[in-house]
Order: sequence, then C-alpha cells, then structure tokens
Amino acid sequence: MTVAEFGLGERLGELRRTFQSGTTRSLAWRKAQLQALLNLVRDNEEQIFQVVHEDLGKHPVEAFRDESPLPLAFFPATAELLPEPLGVVLIFSCWNFPISLALEPLIGAISAGNAALIKPSEMAPACSSFLARVIPRYLDNKAIKVIEGGPETGAKLLEEKWDKIFFTGSPRVGRIIMSAAAKHLTPVTLELGGKCPVILDTRLSSSELEVAIKRIAWGKWGLCNGQSCVGVDYILVEEKFAPTLIDLLKKSIDQFYGRKAKDFKDLTRIVNRHHFERLHNLIKDPAVSDSIVHGGQVDKERMFIEPTILLDPPLEAEIMTEEIFGPFLPIITLKNIEESIEFVSSRPKPLVLYAFTKDETLKRLVLSRTSSGSVTFNDIAVQFMSDDLPFGGIGQSGLGKYHGKFSFEAFTHEKAVLRRNFIFDLESRYPPWSDFKLNFIRLLYKYDYFGIILLFLGLKG
Repeated sequence: MTVAEFGLGERLGELRRTFQSGTTRSLAWRKAQLQALLNLVRDNEEQIFQVVHEDLGKHPVEAFRDESPLPLAFFPATAELLPEPLGVVLIFSCWNFPISLALEPLIGAISAGNAALIKPSEMAPACSSFLARVIPRYLDNKAIKVIEGGPETGAKLLEEKWDKIFFTGSPRVGRIIMSAAAKHLTPVTLELGGKCPVILDTRLSSSELEVAIKRIAWGKWGLCNGQSCVGVDYILVEEKFAPTLIDLLKKSIDQFYGRKAKDFKDLTRIVNRHHFERLHNLIKDPAVSDSIVHGGQVDKERMFIEPTILLDPPLEAEIMTEEIFGPFLPIITLKNIEESIEFVSSRPKPLVLYAFTKDETLKRLVLSRTSSGSVTFNDIAVQFMSDDLPFGGIGQSGLGKYHGKFSFEAFTHEKAVLRRNFIFDLESRYPPWSDFKLNFIRLLYKYDYFGIILLFLGLKG
C-alpha cells in the first residue's frame, strides 16, 4: 500500500482529532484497548506462529518466548507529578521480532493515553500484513492505525510532525529517524543495538562452565540465529581456555541443532538476500576466513549460514568493528580476564554486556569501569524478558528505555504540579530585603519541619 492509497493526511488528521477529543485519555478506553490487544494475541496465536515462521522460519517455541519534596519557604504546599499523554505517536517496529516489538511499545502508548500509528517492517511482510489486518478488528481504528510499506513510506511519515517517535532497528536508520525528528523537536526513543560482548571468567567449576557455555550458545544461535540486538556478538576469554571453549560450543551446537545444522528445522534462516550477502561478505576476507574453527558453510539458495565459530579474527576487520547480526561467533583471547574491561571500555557502548563470573572484584570492575545499556551476570537475554527492568541502550546502542512501567513513562510527559492556599504567607519572601530576612530564609532550608513551624509562631519577617 502506498502512502497515497493509505490516505496519510486524512488518517493522520483523524488520529489528531481523536486524541484532541480526549477519547484516549479515558481510563475505560485504555483498559478496553489493552484487553482488546490481549484478545488479539490470544485469538490469533496460531496465525502468529504461522506468519513468524513464514517470514523467519522460527519454531513456535521460539516465537512464543519471543511525589516531590518542597522548600519549606513554600509551606504549606503540596506537589505532585501528573502524567499526561504526549499525543500522536509513530512506532516503527523491526523484522526480527515483528509481532512482539510492534505490540510492546503500543502497549505503552495506549497505557499512557496516546493515539498511535504503527509502521511494521517491510522485511517481515507476512507479519506486517497480519498486523494491518487484525489490529483494526480489535482496537479503536480512530486512534490506532497501521500503515504498511517500505523505505519510501517511512520517509513520507518522517516528513510529518509527531509528538513522539519510537524506533527499533539499526543505528544507521536510527540516525535518519533522529535527524528527521530534530526538524520538529520531536522526542524519540531509539532501540538500536551494537556489539554485545560476553566476558567469560574461567574461574568457575567444570559444571558451572558447561552451563555458562550452553547459555552463551543459546544466546548466540537460539535468538533468531544471531539476528538479535541482545544476542551475543563475541566472547572475551583467557587464551589458555580457548580450545576447551570451542569444544564445548561445538557440543552445544550438536545438542541444539544436530551435527548437520543446515538440515535442522529449529534454526532460523537469514531474513533476506541482502542480509545474507552482507554476512557472507564478512567471512570472504581471507584473514577472517582463516580464523574459522567451526562451521562457515553457506547455502545461497536457502539463505542459510550454519553456526560458525572464529578464533581471534583481526580486530580491524568488519566482523569486529560492526554489529554482526548473524550466526558468526568470534572468540577473542586475552592473557588475563581483567584485560576484558579495557577491551570493552575502549569500544562503542554496547546495548548489553554479559559476564559469566562469581568473582566479586571482577563484577565491580564490570559495573564501575564499563558503560552499557544493561549488564547481566551469568545468563543471556533474561534482562530483556523482565518487565521490572528498563530496556534500552546508551550512546550508539540507543536512546531512551521501555518495558513494563518504563513503557508507560516513555510515552508520557510528567507535568509538575504545585498547589498552595492563601492561609499563610511568609513576609520574608518579599522585598525590601534585610539580613534578618536572609538569615530567616536560610533557616527554612537548614532546620527540620517542626522547628520551622515553631519559628513561624514567634517571628514575622
């Protein structure tokens, strides 16, 4: 559907009129829309499995986972933060988790009382079509709309003035979004990505190491075959442990997908030809291909690349300077694991930093000397699944956060409200000034609440 066929001007006008009417501010409306959204997912579970599998080859199991203190000078007074919706918001969703990452920000937008336009990714066409078809059947189409289309549609949308833009995707497109938003001073949430490292401390028992490496393997290939912003990008480990690490990773691959991984149905394929060629080019560099110690086989017809492990590829190669977003797993060896802190901190800030260790000193170094969107110890991706934690990046890996109550906050303006009455008026706040008044006002900020009340009873400015 083109922007002209969609009738963007007319529909955007309807979104604005609906929002201005106050419909979306109603608690009953918000509850009804959220219930309808719940019904949408519940009633169409099998269709969701089907379209996700059609676009990405994902197994159904994988798809399913997938008040303020006041200066006493203003006593008596009360203050509060009053949340209000931002207005009409634009949500760009992504292709690797095409249903959940369209609906989750929408939940925040609806909860906060906004009107919303969703633009699903054209690279997951079945899922995009599904959302465009079912959302109008369940949700208030005057306040929540879906538009399909490619980059041209996205560009047209960015010409409009929005009250908030929420984008999930690559840093390259994120810069385009932010540049367009700047023209209207539109706030943005950018959920991007980056190279998420794993620091693997080998001062663990053999059984703990096996669990750690199994989790790392799942966090690499079990999340859309590496095509996930929270997935493992590379591993940092001491040189002496590299052979054992490679063997255990191979064991996990065999356990998860079989010895002939390219024939195994539970491994997600590469999303399209463009991304397949991009990934294939990463290992065409002779210095990179020479570092492959497992895998590396590609099937152009099926757009399949098997799980691939690399040992110490050149740090200046593209595979180590850009987010991989695919099934390649580089292992970078160090003399001692403490060197990992400098390695991570000298590079762009990742969306997530993973560290497998029981050493409290190393944990403190990770937390105090590195910067990332989040840190997870001894597991992979579980932070993304927790609604009690905000999800978002920092620097190149993103701007803003959401999940749970943080999704509500992402689409809300907290208006500061202060209420006073006319019962008491402190003369010391008014000119003409004197040293006495100055010292009295200082007391208001220095002493306790009841002491000041006593002063009020005995003094007049």
